[in-house]
Amino acid sequence: MPPALAEALGPPLRIGYSCWGFLTDGVLDTPDGARSFRRAFVDALQAAGHEVVLVQANRDLIEAGTDLTGTYRFDAGLPSLDAIVFEWRWPLPGRNTTACGTPGHTCDLHRQQQLLDHYTHDLGLPTVVWDHDLWLPADDPLRGHANVRVADPALHPSTGAITVTSPVPDRRLDTADPSDLARLPRPLPLVYVGNQYGRDEAFDRWFAPAAAQMNHRVAGKWTNTSAWPHVQFTGRIRFADVAGLHAQALATVLLKPERYRTVGAFGTRLFESVTQGCLPMTPADTVGAERLTPKILHVRDAAELVDRIRWIEDIAGTDEHADVIRACLDLLEPYRVSRQAAVLLAALHDLAGTTRPAPVRSR
Repeated sequence: MPPALAEALGPPLRIGYSCWGFLTDGVLDTPDGARSFRRAFVDALQAAGHEVVLVQANRDLIEAGTDLTGTYRFDAGLPSLDAIVFEWRWPLPGRNTTACGTPGHTCDLHRQQQLLDHYTHDLGLPTVVWDHDLWLPADDPLRGHANVRVADPALHPSTGAITVTSPVPDRRLDTADPSDLARLPRPLPLVYVGNQYGRDEAFDRWFAPAAAQMNHRVAGKWTNTSAWPHVQFTGRIRFADVAGLHAQALATVLLKPERYRTVGAFGTRLFESVTQGCLPMTPADTVGAERLTPKILHVRDAAELVDRIRWIEDIAGTDEHADVIRACLDLLEPYRVSRQAAVLLAALHDLAGTTRPAPVRSR
């Protein structure tokens, strides 16, 4: 067991885990980026001696036809729990705000409220709200509950919150070899994998000018692209194909909505690219940039971005290229799943008053 998890063992808990997404590759038509780490995170909690009960709909079975019920426990009722974790959901008009049974309705928000009412409010169970997308309002009453901790995927979390980043599956880091990655043929100088949501300004400032000067590809859901007729948008790709696309590209750009950029938050695109040797160009004004990527990849404008990618083209396949990939991988070490799961478990034990005491040392 990784040392961080061993330190966070504590008494065993039965933990409810509320997530509207998949443990497997799932289906194409979803922005569920947490698939990159969710299964590894649940496995880490269970490896630490806790039982995890998945309390939202079993979408792997219902939508993707993958039966995981022999490996994981799903429960659509209100099972007995010791604590609960929410991957936070928010209102999406026309989808989860409509009446149950309405065409296009998803019941994630209704189910989340049912779970909150029962476990957090009525029973007062230790609750972690993992606000992956930073949509929980600053004045939400949940933040003031004594049995609740908010966890932000940000290096500078909101007031009263703790940091639990988008975690990197340990196996991805353990199996990423910089020299092997540097030697891969990479026909694409520049790629972006991800959806449009809130990224127009960053895309216009960084990616679009670079795309006008080099071969590139954008994969994801981009519905309003008229401002960039020169950009090659190729639509969504299967989740299983994301790694392969990154492995074909020299570089990507970390395009962040402002609510991410200003607090040092990052999503799965950082480690999805790095673990495939695709170097993440980082706008220098990103808060906490030095804790995410090496300084050589920080750029101040689109012209510098292009120059840096041309430099990577020049060193591709060399030891210098491998050294830059290695530096990126090293910076991901604090964000391993085992370390971030330990932080979340420590918060649950603290709320439950079951934090493991310091060991008694013999004289």
